Amino acid sequence: MAGPMGRPMPGGPGGKGPMPGGPGGKRGMRGPVQKPKNTKGTVTRLLGYILKQKWLFIGMLVFAAVNSLASVSGSLFIEPIIDDYLTPLVGQKFEGELVMGLIKMMAIMATVFISGAIASFVQSKCSVWLTQRTLNKIRKELFDSLSDLPISYFDSRPNGEIMSRFTNDVESLRQFISQGVTQFISSGIMILGSFFIMLYLSWQMTLIVILMVFVMVFITKFVGKKSAFFFKRQQETLGTVNGYIEEIIEGQKVVKVFNHEEEVVSHFGDINEKLRKASTSANTFASMLGPIMNNLSHIAYALTAALGGVLAIRGAMTPGEIVAFLQYIRSFTQPISNITQQFNNAFMALAGAERIFEIIDQKPEVDEGYVMLVNATVDETGNIHETEKHTGIWAWKHTHGDGSVTYTRLAGDIVFEDVTFGYTEDKTVLHDVSLYAKPGQKIAFVGSTGAGKTTITNLINRFYEINDGKIRYDGINIQKIKKDDLRRSLGIVLQDTHLFTGTIEENIRYGNLDATHEQVVEAAKIANAHSFIENLPDGYNTMLTGDGSNLSQGQRQLLSIARAAVADPPVLILDEATSSIDTRTEKQIEKGMDALMEGRTVFVIAHRLSTVRNANAIMVLENGRIIERGDHDDLMEQKGKYYQLYTGSFEEN
Repeated sequence: MAGPMGRPMPGGPGGKGPMPGGPGGKRGMRGPVQKPKNTKGTVTRLLGYILKQKWLFIGMLVFAAVNSLASVSGSLFIEPIIDDYLTPLVGQKFEGELVMGLIKMMAIMATVFISGAIASFVQSKCSVWLTQRTLNKIRKELFDSLSDLPISYFDSRPNGEIMSRFTNDVESLRQFISQGVTQFISSGIMILGSFFIMLYLSWQMTLIVILMVFVMVFITKFVGKKSAFFFKRQQETLGTVNGYIEEIIEGQKVVKVFNHEEEVVSHFGDINEKLRKASTSANTFASMLGPIMNNLSHIAYALTAALGGVLAIRGAMTPGEIVAFLQYIRSFTQPISNITQQFNNAFMALAGAERIFEIIDQKPEVDEGYVMLVNATVDETGNIHETEKHTGIWAWKHTHGDGSVTYTRLAGDIVFEDVTFGYTEDKTVLHDVSLYAKPGQKIAFVGSTGAGKTTITNLINRFYEINDGKIRYDGINIQKIKKDDLRRSLGIVLQDTHLFTGTIEENIRYGNLDATHEQVVEAAKIANAHSFIENLPDGYNTMLTGDGSNLSQGQRQLLSIARAAVADPPVLILDEATSSIDTRTEKQIEKGMDALMEGRTVFVIAHRLSTVRNANAIMVLENGRIIERGDHDDLMEQKGKYYQLYTGSFEEN
């Protein structure tokens, strides 16, 4: 829905995504899933988002480093406490300078650990703020990109699959940024610090630890490669499952009407089984890493403890050094285990990030138009002048190459010149279509399903670009008109009505965001919706949810017509706008519709005679070609295709 004062109505053809077996084929039927295509590029791009919060990132790094250094340095006190204080106190009274020294040493150690705890708290705060701000930026870019995509993008993709980018993929990023990044940083510091201290304490025992680390790295690389593959597949199949669930919920009535519950359950079972297999494989490899790393660290601990005992017997190490070294083994191997576990989150995050960036990087809807729609006034001599005030008069502002500007009053003169179009290159839908609609005329399109009726109206508002020919609007090639301005001049009432969560008044005002309450009421009266709205408990403040599920289909359609009325557009497109309204209600709104259409160019796609027979011209389409044209009486006399449709498919009301 759009109007001079409103915005384009979201949705449109294909807005809800294809049904199973529609464009794009059956859901869940995908080829082999590949590993991330550009891991390095994805990581670099994610860092770009993170570094936009530079000070939070630096703060997180600094406090993570302080926390890690505190953990590493705190263990340095173990060796002197044992060797210099505890050992000499064995068999002695717990008093004197040694006791005071021990207390002082333990107080210093406690201070170091407390400092680490405080740093950990601040680092967690920085991590939370950094994560949420980064995700806020990514969500916004993702949503902005979706808003800029052409209708054709949504035609071939289910809503649930797109939604999974905002839910599953963003959540995987959240887990990785909030936990994984800091884990990699702090673990890296602890590994390096512990390594050099262990090397200082005993190079022989350090050698055993290094050998075990090589084993850990080899296993991590092997398991991680498998894990990355299956986590990517898990994300893909999860999007498929979510898309199918959403689709079936929306079409639950259709499923029950045709008794397809068993088929739906069976198909869901198939794609859900694919998700189970992918998730089982992914999490199997993911869950393997933790136990493997822990057991290997236990083995390293046992071997070094045994070697330490031997060195102590030979006098090469003191008991304090052995205890300190064993403590550092934990500080060395545990971070390695943590990092390997974070690799799983990293794989999920990279898989999700690639899917998010896939949408962000989609080519937006191209708009090379430069002719703008402006408010205008007309002086006594007939000259048009631009104004910022709303006057009810609109004009096309055409800026030419030499810098001169001309104005053409918006009248609603539409001309098709040998237009050829196909949604895909291998299938042409319209063939050399030529037609015209003078300002104030009512043009009706009739024909069999798939003849190309709706396609013509989709081309007027440039939901799709023509392959050949020209479409002129008030003598201007519509490809020269900015799309937003073009769509502001068009009011569209679709057969598939969509209402937003909000009040009835807000839904009607969607056609003109600046409309007053009085204008909203007047539009509702034109559409004959005022009476039923007034009878609702909260009237125009009645809250609509679930796409207006608390209203009848006919009432929802009336609100859609009122939304077009409040837009006050010069050109009106009615795509079977009264298809969901009973005959009695349709007769009641005929006068209102006539008032709405008065003085406007109107294109009508209808299946009822009442909206066809009073048209100035009727175009009969067949296989993308206009085979007959004329008014109702002329076409009836010809006894051609229109006559067959009228007598065979239309019932006179």
